[in-house]
Amino acid sequence: MDQPYEIVIGLEVHVQLRTTTKLFCRCATQFGAPPNTNVCPVCLGMPGALPVINEHAVQLALQTGLALGSTIPPMTKWDRKQYFYPDLPKGYQISQFDLPICDGGHLTIADPADESQTRTIRLIRAHLEEDAGKSMHDEANGRADSRIDLNRCGTPLLEIVSQPDMRSAAEAKAFLTELKLLLTYLDVSDCEMQEGSLRVDANVNLKIEKAGDTIATPIVEIKNMNSFRAVERAIAHEAQRQYHEWEETGLTIKDRTKRTFGWDDAAERTVPQREKEEAADYRYLPDPDLLPICLSVETVEATRVALAEFPAVARQRLQSDYEIKAYDADVIVNQGRGVVEYFEAVAKGSGDARRASSWIQQDVLRTMKEQGKGIADFAVSADTLAELLGQVSAGKLDNARARDVFQHLLEKRGSVAEAIKALGIESVDAGEIESLCQELLDANPQVVEDVRGGKMQAIGSLIGQAKKKNPNVNPKQFREICLQLIQSAG
Repeated sequence: MDQPYEIVIGLEVHVQLRTTTKLFCRCATQFGAPPNTNVCPVCLGMPGALPVINEHAVQLALQTGLALGSTIPPMTKWDRKQYFYPDLPKGYQISQFDLPICDGGHLTIADPADESQTRTIRLIRAHLEEDAGKSMHDEANGRADSRIDLNRCGTPLLEIVSQPDMRSAAEAKAFLTELKLLLTYLDVSDCEMQEGSLRVDANVNLKIEKAGDTIATPIVEIKNMNSFRAVERAIAHEAQRQYHEWEETGLTIKDRTKRTFGWDDAAERTVPQREKEEAADYRYLPDPDLLPICLSVETVEATRVALAEFPAVARQRLQSDYEIKAYDADVIVNQGRGVVEYFEAVAKGSGDARRASSWIQQDVLRTMKEQGKGIADFAVSADTLAELLGQVSAGKLDNARARDVFQHLLEKRGSVAEAIKALGIESVDAGEIESLCQELLDANPQVVEDVRGGKMQAIGSLIGQAKKKNPNVNPKQFREICLQLIQSAG
């Protein structure tokens, strides 16, 4: 049964930019340093300490905005966002209010309801701001002291805010997946959610049709989601919770202000945290310590020209240049730019792009997952795999023996030739195969009769026997010679 409401979803994505130092000081952004060691008077908010803008952070924000189709204004400025919390030592956050560095934009995603179609999700803005510190509470008992680590305080963030264009939890997950892929392709962030490099807040409410009227429920902002799967589950749960609440209370968006709920992953439910502040509550004011940033047309255009290939473009290019299926191109591109480069090197080196695609999806990606390694640390280089697949395409190795070689390369490394020698793989000439075929056909007259009766698959039983007698026999060549002998004898 169709759900009796329409979900309306807007996302706020906080991305830590891949800089070596913080947004307004020279402290390192290294993750995992001992608590409160990557700090200085500027990020600790000491009196008299003045901020200095990190140019690299501005450049990364500019690249992201251009990749998302945003308008880059000629001038952007900094504002102080006032609020008080233990992990914000200045008592305000340096952010951007009315003149963000990126205005508008969009991201196109595959429609989860119909993958042959796309959905365009509009963006409101993307703005730069400094991150706050990290508060660690006694979540289990609520009795121990809260601890504050200010290492993260001042780390450059780009907050990307979407329009409320998403209509399902699956769409929200698809948006985040495509956005993360784009950001890692551009190398503007590592997007490691477990390290806090990418954090997501979801704004959710419902539209309910009743007696010809459209009723909107109060908006809830969901926080504390530590994976895209958690985002999907939190939105789905919150939609049901809002519908049941509306059925009980009848409250609409006109009756209640926006609230903040947290996602309890263990209990799989959202829990209320506080009433949400509005812009006026933050008392934004221009930061008097920082000059506005003016971006020339020449700077913007030079950045646009230098942008890396986008994932959507890469998918189309792999399909057209290498004649692989859309699904295969999608799988390869979704693994990141490193896997795309690896595939292209294997495809070109082996001369067989489709075989390269199949092996990478079936063998390389599976092994990477089992070993927990990235493509940069993979034991078999692209050139080595290309040489191996070239031998398969040339008929020198069958797939089974090639996989034996691949496994040997994973364990011992070395060259293809060394692996073949170590495994005792030798080429078998056509005369030997013909003799073996004749021997097995003579010993299995029923197979001969079955093949003559049109059951071509019967020859498969002989291939297994042949491999036992000589593991180096090429199954394809053996099958062809057997069929030729049967035909000539008939």
